[in-house]
Amino acid sequence: MITVLFFASIREQLDIDRLECATAASVSALIDALVRERGDRWSEILRARNVIVAVNQEIVEIDFALRSGDEVAFFPPVTGG
Repeated sequence: MITVLFFASIREQLDIDRLECATAASVSALIDALVRERGDRWSEILRARNVIVAVNQEIVEIDFALRSGDEVAFFPPVTGG
């Protein structure tokens, strides 16, 4: 299993802060599985430009390989000034 966490505006848009799901081969495959299960809106949000993905608290690319027990977190783009 993989723990998936959603933060800030992503959490608000999806109306969920965490879920557990079956292990996927990569972050991209995880997103595909979530979209199949929960709908196209999830694709728009999770694949949006500049969304930050972390696995086990380290920022990764979308093709990063996943293993059972990983924690995947999605963060909105960082803003500030």
